[in-house]
This record gives sequence, structure tokens and C-alpha cells, in this order.
Amino acid sequence: MAEESTNDLPPELSVDVPALTDLLDGRYAEIRRTVREMLPAYASVLEDAETMTRADFRERVKDVVLEMAGTGATGMGFPEEYDGGGDIGASIAAFETLGYGDLSVLVKVGVQFGLFGGAILQLGTKRHHDAYLADIVNGRLLGCFAMTETGHGSNVQALGTVATYDPETSEFVVTTTTPSAGKDYIGNAAAHARVAVVFAQLEVGGEGHGVHALVVPVRDEAGDPLPGVRVEDDGHKMGLNGVDNGRLWFDGVRVPREALLNRFADVTEDGTYTSEIESPGRRFFTMLGTLVQGRVSVGAAGISASKVALTVAIRYALQRRQFEATDEGSEELLLDYGLHQRRLLPLLARTYALHFAQEVLTGALHDVFSGIDTDEESRRLLESRAAGTKALATWHATRSIQESREACGGAGYLAVNRFAALKADTDVFTTFEGDNHVLLQLVAKGLLTDYASDFEDLDQLGMVRFVAGLAVETVLERTKAHQLLEQIRDLLPGGGGDDWDTDAGLLDPAYHLAMLRFREEHLIGGVARRLKRGVDSGMNAGEVFSRVQDHVIASARAHVEREVLEAFVDKVAATPEGPLRDVLNALCDLYALSVIEADRAWFLEHGRLTSARSKAITREVGDLCRRLRPVAGDLVAAFAVPEPLLRAPDLIGGGR
Repeated sequence: MAEESTNDLPPELSVDVPALTDLLDGRYAEIRRTVREMLPAYASVLEDAETMTRADFRERVKDVVLEMAGTGATGMGFPEEYDGGGDIGASIAAFETLGYGDLSVLVKVGVQFGLFGGAILQLGTKRHHDAYLADIVNGRLLGCFAMTETGHGSNVQALGTVATYDPETSEFVVTTTTPSAGKDYIGNAAAHARVAVVFAQLEVGGEGHGVHALVVPVRDEAGDPLPGVRVEDDGHKMGLNGVDNGRLWFDGVRVPREALLNRFADVTEDGTYTSEIESPGRRFFTMLGTLVQGRVSVGAAGISASKVALTVAIRYALQRRQFEATDEGSEELLLDYGLHQRRLLPLLARTYALHFAQEVLTGALHDVFSGIDTDEESRRLLESRAAGTKALATWHATRSIQESREACGGAGYLAVNRFAALKADTDVFTTFEGDNHVLLQLVAKGLLTDYASDFEDLDQLGMVRFVAGLAVETVLERTKAHQLLEQIRDLLPGGGGDDWDTDAGLLDPAYHLAMLRFREEHLIGGVARRLKRGVDSGMNAGEVFSRVQDHVIASARAHVEREVLEAFVDKVAATPEGPLRDVLNALCDLYALSVIEADRAWFLEHGRLTSARSKAITREVGDLCRRLRPVAGDLVAAFAVPEPLLRAPDLIGGGR
């Protein structure tokens, strides 16, 4: 981030757009360029979504996905021996870039290759890989990921579908036990999937072993449901109507013993259950942890959608004039108004911040799943970062798309200008691959237990009891925020004394980091105190947790915002000095101060802001917006959204 200048006026910013695009593209620049070059051929899908019937549009989307599969762009995360690219990080970069185009195509790619194919890759063993992966990668076998049920979404451990082992036939019998146990909202299920990865309670010899996954055929080659399988269409949705979401019920469907995806557990022919992971809870969370790629992908898609929306809104604001303001006889550009800058440029800075946080997350995913980082702590930290980044990125998409739509006035309401589809198609991002509030509870659990493997299988009530049994100081000393705060305060004026928050410069990166680390540590401590006080008073652990959930979410959100800022600060530090670093400095400053400003009431309440300094931060945010305004067009141009995908002919002349 920027250091405070001794000059009254900081130097003007300039942007080398291709250089900034290269920096944003990072280690997967070639992959991103390849996908961007491919996407304009499918720009017509954006119009097809508005003009075709739902049935025709589903077929159109399926055909596009199969064409993309033929290019290899959708299979980069699979092993090379099954016609994949052997690079998980590249697969996320490709998926993220696909988010510039039609989002039904994106989600269907995610269902087929990320969820269905990813489950077989990560939960299965060689027999499953040999049987299915090459056909999945090449689009010859379409499938679905049947986890969610009508009665259970986030609480996967309580699924009602049951798979009972029959030792006489060496088969599993898959049964939907109640109406609420029907699989629901399943992508690809209504029309195209021939095979499902079904998550069910495994019962062997009358004993339950928790949720496991099995490969279950659901349709024949003609597309008709197989005996015992009932399929129903979920019907018209808010968005993503090119994806055939549906419901599945199973009435005693039999599959061979080998259908069990047996990486973490197996059943012998005589009906003996075996697993190297003794704890059922830990086994369950280990299984779910291997599916983290879905959350990483959804967060990436949300960031891409934000980039599209802000590109349209900022380009519109650079050509649309309204009212005489500074010049008589000449109307003012929208982006020359301070309020318009305030509405859009902090969102732009946050988009950059989330992009770099996503880059860190993608690197961690690649290292863990490629076997570069093999320790348990790296895996648990990855799961937490994936959950938190997905939550913040998808909430940001909802906010930035809405603000961008409003910033374009009535013209933004026309479907041709993309906002209608962006709003409708991304709205579900906040709840699929994990409801954002539930995901932040998972983040908080990791913070409160220090990601210790001994507590990995704790449920919420177990976590309450564990934390309540510790001294609050012990909880705090374990947190990374506490350790980092102690380190960073030494870098502040006065060596981190009591006045560190008032002596530091407003544009000092150490000040920004210290403020966010202080907030995180204080909030975690507050949660621990409330949990301990509730349990000590004799209150039921479930009621205690319910009463502190808002504090739990606040602490997790503070943690993720701190991680996002650190990713941005690190990216700035790694950029050579020069104009590119200067503009990233300004963006990072704007992101950091916007976060502090948005929560200034909390900082005031807790003695970390004076009234005068709070007002100074608000002035500085306005100054940074004015400083970035001349390069705003270049900053969105660096996202490199292909012109035909912008459409918006009435707003920016896009798509022509």
C-alpha cells in the first residue's frame, strides 16, 4: 500500500493496461488468454438465454459444454492419463475466466467436471477412475452430484437417503426413505445425467457408518429413467435456466459393491466395513474436504461476474453526461461526480482485493491437491480459506452487480445490457456450495479451535463445550491474528505503544493491517467469552451457540477480510516499483480504508478510532476515489472481458 507523500499532491496515476492484465492473469496467463479467445464464439448464448424456450436453451447449453470439452478447456484438473491437463490450478483459472460469459454454461461445466467428475476423482479409486474419468472429461458421460435433499442442504450429515449392503448379492440397495429425503436442486438431473454420484447413509450389517458416496446409474442410453429411479424437473428458476435442475428418488435401486467410492472407506464382499479413519466425524469431514474445489470455483465465478458488471458501469459513467456542474453549456460525466465515484470505485478496489485473495486460494488448492503440501494443517487452512473467500466473493458479486445496475439508470434495466442475467444467475452463488452464513461458522470453528485435528470432527455443540473449557487468553494466544498483531505493532510509530492507532499514518500498510488484526482478535475473544459465560451459567450448549451466532459470523468475516487485505498487501510488495505499483498502492489503500470506514462504529466503540480520525479516513477515501478516477477506465479494461460478451450496445457500444 501507499506510503504517505510529503507532497501536498500525490503523483498522477497511469496504467499500462496490457501489463496490468498480465499481472492479474498471473501464473496461468496463457490459460486465461486461451479461454478469453474462445469465449466470443459463444457470445450468442447470452441472447439465446432470452429468446429460446427453456427446453431448447438447455440443449443449447449442453451442446456448448460438449464443444468446450472437445477443446480440453474444461478438463484441465483431471490426470493426463484420462485426457485431462493434470493442473488443478489451471482448471480454476479457466473456470474463473468462463465466468465472463453465460453463467448457465459456467454452472453446467461446474456440475459436470467439478462436482460430478471431481467427486469420482477425489472420492474414488483407480477402478472408478479407469471406468469413468476419460468419458467424463470428453463429455461422453454426463452425470450429476446428488447430495442436497429437500429436507437437508447444509446439514449433510443428516441426509435421509440410505444405501444398505446386501451380502447375499454383493450389492448396495439405495432407497429414498422419506419425502424429504428426495434429492433436490440437482444440476443435470432433470434431463441430461446418465449417472449420479449419490450421497447416502451407509448401512452394513444393521450398523450405520455415516454418509458415503456411490455411483448410481439413473438413465439408459435413450435418456429414460432406469427402473426404481424417479425424476422430476425443478421447473423455472430465478436464473440459470440453461441448467436442468431436478429431483431424484430411489426405490430400492441396486448397484454393485464396487459402486462405493472407496478412497476413505470400503465394504468387503462378506459385509465388513473398513476404513483407515476410525472417527466417523473425521472421516466425514475428510471426505467433504476433498470436494473443496467447488467452493473455490464458485467464489472465482462471483469475482468474474463483478468484473463484468463494473466494466459496464464504469465505461458507461465515462461517456454518459448529466446536468451542468462545473462548466456552463457542458454536462458533466457521471464519473466526475463524487457520489458516483464513491458508489463504484471502492467496489472496484474490493474486486481487485478479492482477485488477489482468490489467487492465493487457487495456489493453495493446487499445492494441496497436487501433493506439494501434504500436511494436515495446510488442508484445514485451505478448507477455511475456501469457505471464507467464497462467502465474501459471492456477497460482493450481489452487491457490486446491484450497484452497477443502479449506476446505469433505466438503461441498466434492459436485458441486453447484461445486468438482468448477472443478477438472476449469480444470486444463487450465495447459497450453493454452502450457505455463506454456514460457511462462516466453519471458519469461526477453525479459529476457535486453532484448526487442531483433534477437534476436526466437533459439531457446533462440541465446539461450544471445548471453547468454554479454555481460558479466553488461551484461545486468543492460539490465533494467528494475535501473533500477527504483535509483529505488526512493532513496525508502527512508537514501537506499537498504546497510541499506535493514532500515531500511524492513514496510508501506512502496517496501520491498516494492525486495525484489521486487532478487530479480528477482539471479536474472537468476545465469542470465546460469551461461550464460556453461557456454559458456566448452566445454559444448554445449543442455546448458547444460538445466542452468539451473530458474533461468530462477525469474527469469521473479520478474519477473512484480514486475509484478503494481506493478499493485496503482499501483491503490492511483490510488484516492482513504478506506475503499476503506484496504482495498486492506491487501490489497496482504498480497499483497506473502505473496510475500516464501513465498520467505523465498531472501531469507535472499542477505542481504536477517535472521532477526528474517523472523519479523516472518510476524507481520505474520497481523495483516493478522485485520484483513481482518471484511470478507472484502464482499471476495468485490464480485466480483459471480451468485447462481444459485454453486449450493452446502448450503454457502451459493447458487443458490436
